[in-house]
Amino acid sequence: MIVEATLFVAGLAALVFGADRAVTAAAEVARFYGVSEFFIGVTLISVGTSLPEMTTSIVAASYGAGDIVVGNIVGSETSQITLAIGIVALITPIVAKRREVMVYGGAMTLAMIIMLLTLEDGVVQRSEGFLMMLAYVNFVYTLYTNEGGAEIAEEVVEEEETPERGLPRVVFGLLLVVVGGQVMVTNGIELARLVGISEYFVGLLTGLGTTAPEIVVAGIAAKEGRGGISVGAILGSNITDPVFSLGIGALVADVVVTDLASVTLSGVYMLAVSLVVLALFYWREGIDRRAALVCIGLYLPTFVVL
Repeated sequence: MIVEATLFVAGLAALVFGADRAVTAAAEVARFYGVSEFFIGVTLISVGTSLPEMTTSIVAASYGAGDIVVGNIVGSETSQITLAIGIVALITPIVAKRREVMVYGGAMTLAMIIMLLTLEDGVVQRSEGFLMMLAYVNFVYTLYTNEGGAEIAEEVVEEEETPERGLPRVVFGLLLVVVGGQVMVTNGIELARLVGISEYFVGLLTGLGTTAPEIVVAGIAAKEGRGGISVGAILGSNITDPVFSLGIGALVADVVVTDLASVTLSGVYMLAVSLVVLALFYWREGIDRRAALVCIGLYLPTFVVL
């Protein structure tokens, strides 16, 4: 059991670190070649930051571990909208325009509802996965055409990088993602069987793990006062994961959930706390330190609501 747990954590670390290296390096190389910040923000960063969740979905779906696929997404969504926002706002208050909250928050809520409705029968079929991905592509086209992806690119890309230095980092990062995802999922399944916990619970833990580095990076950036954190950057991956990350997993193989009761309960809780945080964003035009404590408090029942 100790071996499986160690390999699970090691695989998760490799997955997250590799995704971060690959996305950042690719965006820096793109800027070197003069690619617009709009394109970088829309494609490389908006989708790339969800690479850990997408990789987990693909690998877990191929192993028939549908509970891990969904648990990973629900865990990631819930921790980002509560814990991540709360910790960052404790360091420095987040300011948001109400229009941004309506646009990004509305899209995030819609993505969560689509995911929950698709999972109502316990199966996400390939056709449904394709339609979910298509819906996300349509969202990217319509929203970012009007809103622009430059602000998201500015918050992730700090400098240009030559291809000679950047491309090897991209390849190395993607290699870590592939290997890390494989090691994490296979040992996560085995760990669930040995300990006697559900694969869905393992997925929830994975979701927290894939969010932890983002919390650390965002917290350090906020502490150092390096620019504001836009609502688009905060809620971006929470729009991507429920439809795109889940959809790409379903394209590999039908995602079958065995623990439907837990998925429904924790999924509804995810949606409920998201609406509460969005209401705080809209009411206060951001999240101050007092509201940050509320956000963190909303995360605490996550592993109890099963």
